[in-house]
Amino acid sequence: MSGPSPASARDLPAPTDDGACAHLAGAVLPSVALPSTSGEAVDISRVAGWLVVYCYPMTGKPGVALPVGWAEIPGAMGCTPEACGFRDHARDLAAVETAVFGVSTQTTEDQAEARSRLQLPYALLSDERLTFATALKLPTFEAGGRTLIKRLTLVAESGRIAKVFYPVFPPGEHAAEVVAWLRSSRA
Repeated sequence: MSGPSPASARDLPAPTDDGACAHLAGAVLPSVALPSTSGEAVDISRVAGWLVVYCYPMTGKPGVALPVGWAEIPGAMGCTPEACGFRDHARDLAAVETAVFGVSTQTTEDQAEARSRLQLPYALLSDERLTFATALKLPTFEAGGRTLIKRLTLVAESGRIAKVFYPVFPPGEHAAEVVAWLRSSRA
């Protein structure tokens, strides 16, 4: 989905911290193999070292309307600017030896279109069946007849969650926030 310009991000409804992620700090990532735009299933619990998993509601597709009322849902808008932020900070994340994955409930085919269009250097993982979201009790919402994961980011080291960013706002500035946290926590 096309995100708002940085100036209009201030006009979007900001999500509030409803406590839905309070249980995640220190939790172990579940062993769940998710379909990936890389062509292979990925079990992020087995990724060695540092890992960023940003969960997002959905990226839109050119020519396809977003769900009715999408812009009024706090935290829904901004998936494209967030994904592009992690793309633009790929070198910074590599410098701190951190892998990145994006996770949504979209199909791998929809994610592959977004990955190609946005030129993302990292894989997107499909949690279409909500296996990962359910295992971690991630917050979700309904829109357009689908269950979507609320925007949040998990930073893990060797399978254990070290930091949770929730809520994430504004999404276009989030990757820089994650990089800054990684640098300061590992200095």
